[in-house]
Amino acid sequence: MSHVPVKITLADASVIVRNGLLAVLKRMDAFHFKVYEISDPEQLKNSLGWQNPDVLIVNPVFFGAISLQQIRKDAPQIKCVALQNAPTDSAVSKLYDEVISICDSEEQIAGKITNLVHAPEVEKRHESLSAREKEVIVCVIKGMTNKQIADSLCLSTHTVITHRRNISAKLQIHSTAGLIIYAIVNKLVELDDVKGFLKYEV
Repeated sequence: MSHVPVKITLADASVIVRNGLLAVLKRMDAFHFKVYEISDPEQLKNSLGWQNPDVLIVNPVFFGAISLQQIRKDAPQIKCVALQNAPTDSAVSKLYDEVISICDSEEQIAGKITNLVHAPEVEKRHESLSAREKEVIVCVIKGMTNKQIADSLCLSTHTVITHRRNISAKLQIHSTAGLIIYAIVNKLVELDDVKGFLKYEV
């Protein structure tokens, strides 16, 4: 888990939609999220000023006294995500850094959020992984035991355990679900390769 919290402002009038997305974020242990909820469009402008979020997730029909263009101008560093719970004009969607639909699966949402907040410190930790450690990650997310990994990579079980301990220390990810998202984002595996296990694990 990243030690630096990723600040997210979630703006939607529906408490059900907000709570659903919050539940997905809480299960993403690769990052620590600090989430601010906004239910009233009139609160949005002032809230962004003091919250200073890294990511704004907002329903495109939510805007009141403030527009996306104004947000881009006042805070160009904020990643803006369209939260779609109804069909939206594709021209509007293109104005955002990412689009999340209420029809997206949990792994799709997690992948999109992870791509947006994939901070430089995480990239540096990825670069510090050895080729062998990356091979171990792929084996772990496929559900292989330490003995199976050892046999597959011609290593001792003790060495596999050491690699796994080092991977956890470098990435600060301590669950298989977190490693799955990490591996997909960093192209160690394809989503189709682990889709069945991902549905079971997350």
